[in-house]
Amino acid sequence: MVKGQKFDLKVPKGTKDWSGPDMVIRDKIFTIITEVFKRHGAVTIDTPVFELKEILAGKYGEDSKLIYDLADQGGEICSLRYDLTVPFARWLAMNQKIQHIKRYHIAKVYRRDQPAMTKGRMREFYQCDFDIAGQFDSMLPDAEIVRIITEVFDGLGWKGQFTIKLNNRKILDGLFQVCGVPEEKIRTISSAVDKLDKSPWSEVRREMMEDKGLAEDVADKIGEYVVLKGGKGLLSKLNADENLMANESMKAGLEEMGTLFDYLEAFDCLDAISFDLSLARGLDYYTGVIYEVVTDGSAPRTVTEGENFSAKPPKKSKSGDADEDRSSDPSVGVGSIAAGGRYDKLVGMFSGKKEIPCVGISFGVDRIFSITKAKLEAEKNQVKVRKNEVDVYVMAFGGKGFTGLVKERLSVCSQLWSADIKAEFAYKVKPKFDKQFNTVDDDGIPFSVILGEDEVARGEVKVKENGLPKGHPEKDGLLVKLEDVVPEVKKRLERKARLDKSFTVATDRRVVSGMKSEAEKVSDSVSQEAVMDGEPAKEGEAVKDDAVAVPTEETETKNKKPEAEGETKPLQTSEVVGAVPTS
Repeated sequence: MVKGQKFDLKVPKGTKDWSGPDMVIRDKIFTIITEVFKRHGAVTIDTPVFELKEILAGKYGEDSKLIYDLADQGGEICSLRYDLTVPFARWLAMNQKIQHIKRYHIAKVYRRDQPAMTKGRMREFYQCDFDIAGQFDSMLPDAEIVRIITEVFDGLGWKGQFTIKLNNRKILDGLFQVCGVPEEKIRTISSAVDKLDKSPWSEVRREMMEDKGLAEDVADKIGEYVVLKGGKGLLSKLNADENLMANESMKAGLEEMGTLFDYLEAFDCLDAISFDLSLARGLDYYTGVIYEVVTDGSAPRTVTEGENFSAKPPKKSKSGDADEDRSSDPSVGVGSIAAGGRYDKLVGMFSGKKEIPCVGISFGVDRIFSITKAKLEAEKNQVKVRKNEVDVYVMAFGGKGFTGLVKERLSVCSQLWSADIKAEFAYKVKPKFDKQFNTVDDDGIPFSVILGEDEVARGEVKVKENGLPKGHPEKDGLLVKLEDVVPEVKKRLERKARLDKSFTVATDRRVVSGMKSEAEKVSDSVSQEAVMDGEPAKEGEAVKDDAVAVPTEETETKNKKPEAEGETKPLQTSEVVGAVPTS
């Protein structure tokens, strides 16, 4: 390093550092997704972050230009992985004894796309993939993939606020053949049609004719069909079209979709489904059913028919940097938050031997996060995001001659950790009252275990639920025997988890103004359940304490900033993720 050298301290374009509350939210998303994957019997694998360039080449259609190529190292030309699907297919081809597997993989992938960071469109980002490989009866694995999608987004608290768009490559191929698209143009025309979620038909039509050389009458025929979307009714309409049914690819695709709809009805998934003929998925390796998941937060600014984005290019920076972040560009949305499909021939491209049919789904965690974060920003006066997942803060107070009770605090923390309870304490021998309480408040820690010298001498501590309303009988904590701290804390955490779940449901159902706020309802239910679910404090016990200045309503007020009007108490991480309606 050159002496006195100055660094331009920043991360590369399209990447970011993760820390603080953002990490807490993202980790919760990972946890929910992983639990669903394991529930469905998947095992996990891992593959290198880079692959031989020839492995990735020719698999992604027009998007191949977005692959990050690496410099020659030791005679091997490599590229950073573009997705987790192609590496999985390569892994199957190398492990030919494995003929069927349910696999999940959570890892980073890399695309040299134009970034829009606040919308989750990045160059380095996580994908969470679930795939089913093997020869099975038609549409059974495909239907389970849809069920997995619904379980993930229901688990995230988005029930009723997402749409699973379905189509079938066999239907698209048949449609293009019927309309007169030359065989060599089918994939490139598919890529154009796939842009209908962000561009009007007039712009897609122009691209097909001017950029890709499609005849005008062929483009217009395509336009009659790709605007159609619906459910079983659309399926019936297409089956009644004799011109379409004369095409073998279309007939096979519609038969598969009919079977799929029957299975999805049994899986109770039809409410989230939209059979959408504009869905094409640009990747070359799809061969059958394709999926894409969107929510209201996925879309860019509404585009009117006849509006041409090319007449309004995104603003470039003063330096003319074509890689500038497009977060402020209204024509760029978050896009799909999960996508996938069936790819029956990809493994055979590598092995040259027997095919292993596969179907899968990939969840875009960073896009899911961006919608969640935007919702939290919009509700920042009502929602406070916890900085970590600590459930209990072990603190000590005392008057003159206070020793700090450091060994006693460490002992209590040790008991809590041994019981798998998340806990922290102050790294001070004699911690100050206000600093301990400020930590609890700033980090949104739901419970405190409070040690006082006289109480400890009697073998007792106080367990306090933070944020209880004024007048609550346990506002200042409840004395318990030292040996009962762990079961008492566990009982309260379980009770709070039940109330948090109820809070999440209530948050998603805010429909009538002027009614009691969710925070007040939760406070009321906490008060009621505290009496029903546990022994109430003895009269005067929660406020009387001769040995230690346990925080009261007045002392808390002195050491805390006043709450803004309408502000609620800090939310659990589960609330943060669960209370994110996207409509």
